[in-house]
Amino acid sequence: MSINSMLLILAGFLLITIIVLVFIYFHETAKEKRIEKEKEESTNVYSTTKTTKTYSVNSIFNFMEFEKIEDNMLIQKNGKKFLMFIECQGINYDLMSEVEKTAVERGFIQFLNTLRNPIQIYVQTRTINLDMSVQNYKTRLAKIDDELRVKENKYRKLIENNSQDEKQIKHLNYEITRLNNLYEYGKDVISNTERMSQNKNVLRKKYYIIISFFFSNVDGENLVDYEIRDLAFSDLYAKAQSIIRTLSGTGVIGRILNSYEIVDLLYNAYNRDESEKYGIEKAVEAGFDELYVTAPDILEKRMRALDKEIGEKALNMAQDAVISAKNEREEKLIEKEQSMNDLINELAKQLIIENSEYMPEDVAIDAIEKVEEMSQAKKRGRPKKNKEVG
Repeated sequence: MSINSMLLILAGFLLITIIVLVFIYFHETAKEKRIEKEKEESTNVYSTTKTTKTYSVNSIFNFMEFEKIEDNMLIQKNGKKFLMFIECQGINYDLMSEVEKTAVERGFIQFLNTLRNPIQIYVQTRTINLDMSVQNYKTRLAKIDDELRVKENKYRKLIENNSQDEKQIKHLNYEITRLNNLYEYGKDVISNTERMSQNKNVLRKKYYIIISFFFSNVDGENLVDYEIRDLAFSDLYAKAQSIIRTLSGTGVIGRILNSYEIVDLLYNAYNRDESEKYGIEKAVEAGFDELYVTAPDILEKRMRALDKEIGEKALNMAQDAVISAKNEREEKLIEKEQSMNDLINELAKQLIIENSEYMPEDVAIDAIEKVEEMSQAKKRGRPKKNKEVG
């Protein structure tokens, strides 16, 4: 076999090898692209599914961890778990004597020893809302004002008619003075209360003991909902009364919250930002919709903050513009006052010149000089002595 034939065979073999390698390269590249495309499609499907997920009413109830409030109880777990709340009035332990502190501690030990079921202690801090108090004060003040007007009219008629009933006049005078003092005192109370209500740092703490009942159908009883609810109420009420009695030994006064007060408790827990200015009374009028709202959207808060900032800056700009305009007018007034003397002097000279024919020539000349001297004296701030005209 010649050398040329061997070279041809070798070249053919190399060509076939190159073709196979190129085919393998493109095949692997296409495979990798297909895998990446499948991954992207799966990711897009996941993200689309995730973003289009809807939340049902049931998921919101699960988030809030309760279903309804009925018969002074909070109902959970599809009507199987029931909670009752006991509000406790705090005591000033630090201000007590040693004997009183010992009695409180002994009572608390007795309270702990009598517990047979688990309890939860919940503390809620609230901003004091004095709007209702202010409104009540204003209503009472309006009644006092009406009564005062009636007494004053009656007293005025007696005086105008020259009544001889001194006893009645004296009594009306006393009542008018009393109502006047009461009215002024009421205005001071309202003013102080409104000023106090603007202080957001006035806080108070409320203390609660929470007891629970969970219905488990151990005995296989077929009870309907209202029977389960009655059973839960009886059990929780007995537990609550036992806790209240044992707590009284420590000086702490407890009471069971009713359904409305439980709603108020939950409203303040879920609406901390709004509860201080939009209380439960307004929520009742609105249909309790605010129970399913937590804080407002952050963008809305920012928009309100910007609106407030714009209003404040606009007010400051307006005040600055008014002050600037006022200063400009004052400067013009001062400038006019300063130029007034020059105008008076020029007018005085003009009057002397116009009437010079009615006086001797030397008198007119001396008068003009006198005007000049008086003008210079005013400018220097020290008046000249009058020069006799001869």
